[in-house]
Amino acid sequence: MSQRKLAVLTIILTAAAIGCARADELADIKARGTLVCGTQNASEPYAFPDPATRQIVGFDVDVCHALAQGLGVKLEHRTLSTDARIPELKTHRVDVLAAAMAWLPARAEQVDYSNQYYVAPIRVLVRADSPIQSLDQLSGKKIAASEGSSSAAVSITRLPNSNLLTFHDIPSAFLALSQGKVDGLVAGQNILARFAIEAARQHGQQYRLLAAPVYEEHWGVVMNKNEPALMAAVNKILGNYDKSDGLQKSFDKWLGADSPYKFTRDYKVEPIKTQ
Repeated sequence: MSQRKLAVLTIILTAAAIGCARADELADIKARGTLVCGTQNASEPYAFPDPATRQIVGFDVDVCHALAQGLGVKLEHRTLSTDARIPELKTHRVDVLAAAMAWLPARAEQVDYSNQYYVAPIRVLVRADSPIQSLDQLSGKKIAASEGSSSAAVSITRLPNSNLLTFHDIPSAFLALSQGKVDGLVAGQNILARFAIEAARQHGQQYRLLAAPVYEEHWGVVMNKNEPALMAAVNKILGNYDKSDGLQKSFDKWLGADSPYKFTRDYKVEPIKTQ
């Protein structure tokens, strides 16, 4: 066999070996004895530095710990920027993501989602003295959202009779609300609650959330496509995490009764409805 043919054969065999090695991510994780789980790097209360310990903690971090425990392996936790989440997964620098990843059609073309472990409502914040009590009363009113956000996109379709104004970032949009330039601010309920809590604490300004959500985002554990064994294992672990009350305890700590937000959990661990 010529040197050239040998080199080509070597490349083909190497590529095949790599493909086989990655054909079963679950087997790789168990052989390695470590699950590499990625979260966002600064997204309170999902994954953020604890002020006292500087360790990254939060709701998503708890999910990573539950997955590693369920697989019987050690956890290697990696914090990622928003933009780096899918690239880090697709290049196999992380095995899975529990990283505030709402299901979106464009994302689902690139990666696979487990059953949902969190449902994040997009809601509207208004000033406490506003006469607006419901979403239909936003018709003809000015509403604010962060430019390029899913909240802005949802507002166009779900609140078509409102006058949407987009701002460079969410603090700028909140400032417009506080100055009376808009009648409502559309964003995830958690960040809206944080703004309301801080405004009341620092400036005595009062705000409230409209009861009905504009939209609900469904978060799942994200992994590379065509990993049926890993998907089955993750879904089983999430189901057990819920049945054991581990998920509820984590929710209460970071988002519910034991947190400043006092949200209630009314969703189940179940397949994400994509319609």
